Amino acid sequence: MSADGTSSRRRIGVMFDRDREPEELAAFAKAVEASGADDLWVVEDLAWAGSIASAALALGATERLRVGIGIAPAPLRNPALLAMELATLARVFPGRLIAGIGHGAPPWMAQVGAETPHKLALLEETIGAVRSLLRGRTAHVEGRVVRIDGVRLVHPPAEAPPVVAGVVRPRSLELSGRAADGTVVAEGHGPQAVTAALEHIGKGRATATEPRPHELVVLTHLCVGDDPARITAATAPIVEEYADWLRVPPGEVFLAAGPATTAADRVRGLWDAGADTVVLRPVGDRPVEQVREVLAHLEDFQPSR
Repeated sequence: MSADGTSSRRRIGVMFDRDREPEELAAFAKAVEASGADDLWVVEDLAWAGSIASAALALGATERLRVGIGIAPAPLRNPALLAMELATLARVFPGRLIAGIGHGAPPWMAQVGAETPHKLALLEETIGAVRSLLRGRTAHVEGRVVRIDGVRLVHPPAEAPPVVAGVVRPRSLELSGRAADGTVVAEGHGPQAVTAALEHIGKGRATATEPRPHELVVLTHLCVGDDPARITAATAPIVEEYADWLRVPPGEVFLAAGPATTAADRVRGLWDAGADTVVLRPVGDRPVEQVREVLAHLEDFQPSR
């Protein structure tokens, strides 16, 4: 079931990891498309690669993949300029873009002088302005942070792409339910955390000014292999990082790790908890091969072609 209570096809995405060199992106996107996955997701983390340029490369290299931006930090992106960039991609590649916006990591925002004491207001006002502009409306925003005086896109897309919020904490999840077309849940969250996130999202959706579908996208690390020691060694740094960031014990950090059948069961658990789309972030070598191995064991997944 999707977050709006209607049935939906279960989707699989694959992340182009930020540590991969940008010149690898086009070939990686083609390989992901050939695997039968639905989505390719690109990253915008400070000092790695820009998400708009990455999305354009991936869209241009493929024919049917939906490309997700996960995520553009609101403090770094003027909403009018972001809407212009997204509109260009959505016009040239209709129906193939999903745009994520988030708070941005505070230490990174501080590095470039973009930190704000009004994180929630900035994100909600940015999402609202971008959604409005992408729908061809004239934006008038006199917010706590965002100011837009009568801007209207000259070339809005015929089909506005979904604008989703990449958020973690309860108040931000409620904001996402209230303001966005979907929510991106970060790596490390298992089925129980997904269920809890949906509760917060539901509270926000109950106060939204307009009813709309809401897609829940859940990211998860993937590490396929039959050697438990190798799996443990490969994922230990990830577990340590996410336990610290999510403020949970290491044993509660969720991974789709182990033999392909086990990894597939972990993906299925996220779907059953309410995820519409599970985005796999392969760890180690053979990333696309790992994805293919998992897809082969997901009987309830119909590969896109």
